[in-house]
Amino acid sequence: MESVRSAAPASQDLDRRKFLARAVLYVGSTGLALTSLPFIASWLPAERARALGGPVRVSLGKLDPGQMIVVSWRRKPIFILRRTPQMLRLLTDHDAELKDPRSQDSAQPSYADNTRRSRRADLFVAIGICTHLGCLPKARFQPGDARLAAHWPGGFYCPCHGSRFDLAGRVFKGSPASVNLVIPPYALDGAGTLIVGEDTPAHQAA
Repeated sequence: MESVRSAAPASQDLDRRKFLARAVLYVGSTGLALTSLPFIASWLPAERARALGGPVRVSLGKLDPGQMIVVSWRRKPIFILRRTPQMLRLLTDHDAELKDPRSQDSAQPSYADNTRRSRRADLFVAIGICTHLGCLPKARFQPGDARLAAHWPGGFYCPCHGSRFDLAGRVFKGSPASVNLVIPPYALDGAGTLIVGEDTPAHQAA
């Protein structure tokens, strides 16, 4: 009986030591994993780096006059519109109805500092975000819609609060937005490709 009683505590001590050893090993490995997380995270691209993406190349071969496509650059919608000759003519007859007809208080690259607000006459490129509170304007290209303006030339209408922009992204008077749509940096490579986010490609289009 005496030998049985002395064996039991010894067995319990052995089990206890095994348990403690496993616990120490687990805590140690967990601590190592937690302390290495910042190191591992440093290998991954930061959220800001992912958001600030590189240039986006867009083929213009299938973009017919009067059509618009929307692409994403730096998580922003980019309007790309190929304007018709009629659309371009309509840009010249409503300056008195605009808040900033010469875009003096609005954001655009130097090569878009003109009435068309574009590098190339027929091609309009803009960030498709209303400059009032960040809603997404909708295209309203059909001219003559008296619900939008007395002499609506076609353009963009924000359904959130009623801001109106013409086919060069210039804001109409009476709109909550105070400035024109923002023009992003972009270029043309001479081979029918638009590059959003780049200013100086190898070949500039006329």
